[in-house]
Amino acid sequence: MEILIFLIISYILFSISMYMLFPKAEKAAWKGLVPVLNFMTLQEIAGRKTWKVIYLFIPIVNIFYITSLNVEVVRSFKQYELKDTLWAVFFAPVIFFRIAKDAQISYKGPNELEEEAYKKEITRLQLAGKKIEANRLIGKSPYKKGQFREWVEAVGFAVFAAAFIRMFLIEAYTIPTSSMEGSLNVGDYLFVSKAHYGIRTPKTVLMIPLLHNRIPGLNVESYIEKPNIEDTRLPAISPVKRYDPVVFNYPEGDSVYVNPRRTFSIHDVRRAPNNAFIKETIAGKKLVTRPIDKRDHYIKRCIGMPGDSLKIIDRQVYIDNEKAENPENIQFRYFIPNINEFQGILGIREKLRDEGVSLEDMMYLNNGIVVLNAKQKTYLERAFPGIQVDHFTKDIQESINWPGQETYPHDGKLSKQWDNDNFGPIYIPQKGATIKLTKDNWAFFERVISVYEENEVVKENDGTFRINGEITDSYTFKLNYYFMMGDNRHNSEDSRIWGFVPEDHIVGKPLFIFFSTKEGSLFGNGINFDRIFKSASEM
Repeated sequence: MEILIFLIISYILFSISMYMLFPKAEKAAWKGLVPVLNFMTLQEIAGRKTWKVIYLFIPIVNIFYITSLNVEVVRSFKQYELKDTLWAVFFAPVIFFRIAKDAQISYKGPNELEEEAYKKEITRLQLAGKKIEANRLIGKSPYKKGQFREWVEAVGFAVFAAAFIRMFLIEAYTIPTSSMEGSLNVGDYLFVSKAHYGIRTPKTVLMIPLLHNRIPGLNVESYIEKPNIEDTRLPAISPVKRYDPVVFNYPEGDSVYVNPRRTFSIHDVRRAPNNAFIKETIAGKKLVTRPIDKRDHYIKRCIGMPGDSLKIIDRQVYIDNEKAENPENIQFRYFIPNINEFQGILGIREKLRDEGVSLEDMMYLNNGIVVLNAKQKTYLERAFPGIQVDHFTKDIQESINWPGQETYPHDGKLSKQWDNDNFGPIYIPQKGATIKLTKDNWAFFERVISVYEENEVVKENDGTFRINGEITDSYTFKLNYYFMMGDNRHNSEDSRIWGFVPEDHIVGKPLFIFFSTKEGSLFGNGINFDRIFKSASEM
C-alpha cells in the first residue's frame, strides 16, 4: 500500500510541475494535468516524435525512457549543469518547479533537435577540412562536458542500470553449499529471473546498490532497515510449479548472528542452546534483524504446493498419499561400518571424486559417512567388492553419536518421532483456506499466523486462541506457502527444519548456469566446462 501511495503522490507532483512548466514553452498549462497528453507534450518540448509515447506503456523500458525525456526537457531550458541532470533523473518535479518559478530561465527550443543539428554542423566542418571552425564550435559548445562529468554520468548510469536490472529482472547467484548437489553444485554461478514469479518491489529503501545484505571487508549490513515500504508483487509470467528449483529469502532469517563461516538464526540458537559449534560461532556477535528482502538467499526444490498434505516415509516423499517424483540425482547419506577394513582410503576418495562426489560430501569418509546418489552408490559397491554400504538411519545416527537436528515444528512430542527420513503428515497452508485451531496443530501454524501474516496471537491456558484480541477456534490464511527441500536430502537445511516458505519470500526462478568452478575453487580445481550454460530445465 505504501508504494502505491508513493507512486500516486509522485504522479500528482509531476502533473502539477508540468502544469506550471508548460506555459514557459508556450504550451497550454491544462495539458500538464491530462494523463498521456502531458507526456506527449513533454516530448514536443524536448523535440521527440509523438509516436514514441508508446514507450510509456512498455514495462521497465518506460522508466528509462521517462528519465531520458526529463533530462532533454531540462536541457531545452538551458539547464546543463550536473545537478540539473541529477534532479531530472531522480525526481524531475523539483527541477521543473524551479524552472517554472525562475524568471531568468527561458525556453530555447527542443534540445534534442538543436543538439543534433549542432553535432551535424561540427561533422560538416570537419569533413570539409575546416578544423579551426570545427574546433571553435566544439570549444564553445553548450553541450560540452568535462572529463570528470563524463565519468560521473557514465558510471552513474551504469550503476543505475545494473542496480535496476538486478533488483527487478535478473540477478547472478553462486551456489555455496552442497544442499542441491547433483542439480546445482558448489561453485555454480547462475542467473535467476525475478520476473518469472512476479517482480517483487523492494521493502528496503536505503541501501547500497548492487549489494545484498553485507558490505565486503567491513562485515556490516549494507542497508538501513527503516524507513521501509510495504512490498508488493507484480503479475507473474508463470506460477511456482512443483519440482521447480526456487530462490527465496530464508524464512527464519529475520534475526541472525552473522559469521563468515556460518550464519545462525536466533531460532537455531534457541533450539540448540548447548551446541558447542554454535556457541563458538556466535561468540561476540550482535543479533542482526533483517527485513524480508535482505534475508539470505536459499535455493531448494519446491516439493509441496499450497493445500498439499505432505509426508515422508523411509525417505520417499508422498503428496496427498501419492508418491512424489524424486530428482534424478537425489542424494542421501550412507554409512560404511567396515571402512577401516579397506586400506588405501585415499583411493576410494579419488575414485569417488572422479564419479562427481564433492569433497564436502566426503568430509567424514574416515568415519564411514559419505553422501551419494544411486549411481555413485552402485559404483562404490562394484569398485570395492566387500565394502558394506548401509542407509544412514536414525538408529545409526544415535549409535555413533552423530549430531541430529530436530525437525519442524520443534514440538517435543513430534520431534522425537520425526526425522529427515520419516516426517509428517503436514498440511501446507493455502491462501483463503480456513483451518480449525487445536492444541495438536498449533505448533505447525503459530509462526505462520503470528510472524508471516503479522497477527497478535495468544494461546490461552484453557486451550482457546486469541488472535488480534478476539477469541477464535479457526483461522483463514492470507498467503500461499510452499515446502522446499534440497536434492541432497541428508545435507540440506530446508522445510523439514524451519517449516514453510511464504509466497512473499519467493525471489525468482533459476534460468541457467553461466559459469562453474570445480567445488568452488577456480585456481585450485579449475572450471566445469560441461556445466556452463546448463538450463534450469535440466536441474
